[in-house]
Amino acid sequence: MSKLIEKLLSLDGHVCPWWLAWTFDNPLRKWFQDPERILGSLVREGMTVADIGCGMGYFSVAMARMVGPAGRVLSVDLQEKMLKYLEKRAVRAGVQDRITTTLGEPDDITITDSKVDFMLAFWMVHEVKDIPRFFGQAAKALKPNGSMLCVEPRMHVSPRRFEEILGYGKSAGFVVRDGPKVGMSRSAVLERAQP
Repeated sequence: MSKLIEKLLSLDGHVCPWWLAWTFDNPLRKWFQDPERILGSLVREGMTVADIGCGMGYFSVAMARMVGPAGRVLSVDLQEKMLKYLEKRAVRAGVQDRITTTLGEPDDITITDSKVDFMLAFWMVHEVKDIPRFFGQAAKALKPNGSMLCVEPRMHVSPRRFEEILGYGKSAGFVVRDGPKVGMSRSAVLERAQP
């Protein structure tokens, strides 16, 4: 691949560029990645949930509907343009009062103190430079009995690499179980182990 194409796609930096997210964020996506079907058994009304690497909010807005007026969605991304679009989308959907956006840091998920019931990491862990640290922070952010859905794209993450990623989760104290079927993806649910 030429250096120009690599630069345009930010493959050298590992972070999906904001303008490429438009290709992931369209109405056709619901046919093979329906948030309600994927998250229906994991997200309930009144929960506090986190969407790490939320992008333009495809899952954040859906989770805001699922948690209802008593719930909260903490949406974290590294790119301000993604968060600005998510905020506009939340207003259009009428769920802006349930979503808090945070501009994250590459090595910090910015959520601490065991306040999250559920965390979503959708197509983003393979972009993280220090995966063991990421899972350590995720474990600290989750309440006891909290869980996390880790979903990775088949086109970037081989079965072997996915098992390696899940191994880091196990090392951070998570119990790993099968995740829901997600189009073009590999998934697993990681549950916070009891102390």
